[in-house]
Amino acid sequence: MESFFSEDMRVLVQGITGTQGRFHTRLMLDYGTNIVAGVTPGKRGGEVHGVPVYDTVEDAVRRNEANASIIFVPAPYAAEAALEAMEAEIKTLVIITEHIPIRDSIEVMSYAEKRGVIVIGPNTPGVIVPVSCKLGIMPAHVFKEGVVGVASRSGTLTYEIAAELSRSGLGQSICLGLGGDPVVGLSFVDVLGMFERDPKTESIVLIGEIGGNAEEQAAEYISSRRYPKPVVAFVAGRTAPRGKRMGHAGAIVMGETGTAESKIDALKSAGVDVAERTSDIPRLLSKSF
Repeated sequence: MESFFSEDMRVLVQGITGTQGRFHTRLMLDYGTNIVAGVTPGKRGGEVHGVPVYDTVEDAVRRNEANASIIFVPAPYAAEAALEAMEAEIKTLVIITEHIPIRDSIEVMSYAEKRGVIVIGPNTPGVIVPVSCKLGIMPAHVFKEGVVGVASRSGTLTYEIAAELSRSGLGQSICLGLGGDPVVGLSFVDVLGMFERDPKTESIVLIGEIGGNAEEQAAEYISSRRYPKPVVAFVAGRTAPRGKRMGHAGAIVMGETGTAESKIDALKSAGVDVAERTSDIPRLLSKSF
């Protein structure tokens, strides 16, 4: 699927010597991800779980031909890490870090667009191709190989719904968390385009939440293109009070925009089946098979 997890993907971990970087590097290696290098300034010459550590992304790329990176760098420094990776010709970035300053995120996304870089996140659980590879922090045991593509604004709901699908015998082709911060890289529209071109993906689940207009944009895209693959959606936050952030920094209703109702109405108008409960999703999907 596009550049995700091609056979020649070679991953580096920025922030590999930190608690989270070290822990999740072990889990990603165990799942089969081809992690070739780590980067932590000042830690050159060390290793984490057999992965060599370098001071700079440039050095890690030059010595190991890395072409993707996952970032576990703290928020004040995460944008600098992302820009360093892009300058070193990394083309796929997964930014796990949450609460990156909005101005920093805008700078990262602007530079990524100029460089043709795919950015997943920030504040994302990552992306997984079941039984193949994962770049992220998701609990791998709930995912099962199959033909359902999942794109989500919520990490926890990604796991819950993937588990529901797997229990119902509906495996996943790829599951991707867009990220819960106000400014993120890939959008629902971007991922819908990728899913449309992916021969392994036969149907799609979109997991939305209050705040922003990503779901409304997805509905417009589906409607205007007469989207050829069946789409089921779930929107979290139906009872959320206005003006109060719910969980994610991007999950907040301001004025009349960003409500669950407006998102559900837009999706239904585009012909998308919208689940009332997460447990309804397998039943709604089964109608497309």
